[in-house]
Amino acid sequence: MKDGFIKCAAMIPGIKVADCRHNELEIKKLMDKADEAGAQVLVFPELCITGYTCGDLFLQDKLIREALNTLVNLAEYTQDKDFIAFVGLPFMHRCKLYNAAAAVSGGKILGITPKTHLPNYSEFYEQRHFNTYTKDTILIPVDGISYQIPFGTKLLYNCVNMKELVIAAEICEDVWAPNPPSISHAIAGATMIVNCSASDETTGKDIYRRDLISGQSARLVSAYVYCNAGDGESTQDLVFGGQSIIAENGSILSEARRFVNESIFAEVDLGRITSERRRMTTFPAGEDLTDGYFEAGFSLRQRTVELKRKYNVTPFVPSDKSDRDARCEEILMIQAMGLKKRLAHTGCMHAVIGISGGLDSTLALLVTAKAFDMLGIDRKNIDAVTMPCFGTTDRTYNNACRLVHSIGASLREINIRDSVNMHFKDIGHNPDVHDVTYENCQARERTQILMDIANQNGGLVIGTGDMSELALGWATYNGDHMSMYGVNCSIPKTLVRHLVKYYADTCGKENLSRVLFDVLDTPVSPELLPPVDGIISQKTEDIVGPYELHDFFMYYILRFGYTPSKIYRLACNAFVNFYDKATILAWLKVFYRRFFSQQFKRSCLPDGPKVGSVAVSPRGDLRMPSDACARIWLSELDEL
Repeated sequence: MKDGFIKCAAMIPGIKVADCRHNELEIKKLMDKADEAGAQVLVFPELCITGYTCGDLFLQDKLIREALNTLVNLAEYTQDKDFIAFVGLPFMHRCKLYNAAAAVSGGKILGITPKTHLPNYSEFYEQRHFNTYTKDTILIPVDGISYQIPFGTKLLYNCVNMKELVIAAEICEDVWAPNPPSISHAIAGATMIVNCSASDETTGKDIYRRDLISGQSARLVSAYVYCNAGDGESTQDLVFGGQSIIAENGSILSEARRFVNESIFAEVDLGRITSERRRMTTFPAGEDLTDGYFEAGFSLRQRTVELKRKYNVTPFVPSDKSDRDARCEEILMIQAMGLKKRLAHTGCMHAVIGISGGLDSTLALLVTAKAFDMLGIDRKNIDAVTMPCFGTTDRTYNNACRLVHSIGASLREINIRDSVNMHFKDIGHNPDVHDVTYENCQARERTQILMDIANQNGGLVIGTGDMSELALGWATYNGDHMSMYGVNCSIPKTLVRHLVKYYADTCGKENLSRVLFDVLDTPVSPELLPPVDGIISQKTEDIVGPYELHDFFMYYILRFGYTPSKIYRLACNAFVNFYDKATILAWLKVFYRRFFSQQFKRSCLPDGPKVGSVAVSPRGDLRMPSDACARIWLSELDEL
């Protein structure tokens, strides 16, 4: 199970009602298919050995015995197979019949889980045939079996050589009940829930079923493999559509088409599950939570799972346009609300922003205007300051001026060439040497000007730097690194672009839209080095790397704590059509080096609103020592 991935399958055999021999052969065919595909966790429908729609035939001794014989045969069939499979059957214990899910692997029956919640309403009459088992899990003898088998609802299946894989079973109605068994299963340590189901089709039920399985996997921070009965069941009164679903922590990885008995596969990331549970202090833990549970062990071969699931190249940005637009509107509101409160609390009627004509300062100005509108303050009280110097181009300068006028803020131009040259003279720096001193003197001069204007006007300096720059340390310490409130501090660069584009698309002002689109087309640059023939010569992504890669790295490092090799693997999957592996590896090393070495800048960040699940505030999401060493992370990358 390399990098925590394991391949799962939900498979629907073409059964014949009450024909256990036929059903056994169909199940074996699907087992072979799954084994060839490399699936290691297989789930079949509820009562699939007999069929769910047997009715009073469940009271026939012959059917019950045939079902058990079939289970024994299926268990023996797994002797040389590399999977664990869950199949449904009617199982009799001490003269009582149970609707059960049995686990088979390595030639044995590993355990039998009876259904907890038996529906007896509308079209369901399960209490006519089956019983509920409420006692502790016990070891029981089974006819024709030389070993005892665990039987009960509190039953976990532990993969002894894959510690992340702990499976528990529930059956159909169990997940629809107010208190599903899967809740206690997950608390006891199950990272994957399997559900052998026979849920009939009625109009609109598929939508509810999809939301139910997705929601349960999210609530339990687990994988959930749901296999539903399909074509082959009796249609005397009901139709079964076979809507199987594989979900992972709220995300649906695979869903079967209805009415076609489709087998579905998915690579489940158990590393994501364990990472989330480790991070969430509200997820219960402790040995006492496994009280009453029986743990059945099994083993599977370690496999490198081929990743067929695709990863979004922009994990911070929804791929669906309607979702993306809703997200942009929500984030702009969060940013503006944060600034609104700070302005109201401090009694400030002015805001001061350095406007460069670039993306970040553009977004900060748009957010500030929105906050001023909420407070009923005239936008003229937004003091937008453009401070051209050695690297400023006509394009960015003109865009800065046009943007401020279109927004209705007050524009102030302060050329800092003379003051920076005077500073070079004061510290004895040769202005022909275009080194880090040359660059940072400009950034700090601009910040000093903004702070002093804020003192003059009784205003707040609004920070413009984004989260991607903070993660990389791409900011001048006590220069653009500093402000009185940083509205972009948890916005990654890839999301900044979409926020500005969304504003351009929806503002309804042609002049403003035109300048915003030109800002979007301008290369990202700090413009601290002189242009060449009037064109920007210093492009940020040529120096520190593509922001789309760094945002991808940042998401999986901070959100899930994945290993460098796993992040590299996911990046190669996501960017297969954009970057070669060597390029991805090179920039991943750059990210780790800069992320660790630049923490001291993040340790003293100004306040600013958190908008997503990843943030770098030293007071919230990232409490990291400034002197931490990156050696073990970089060593792993060197071994790739």
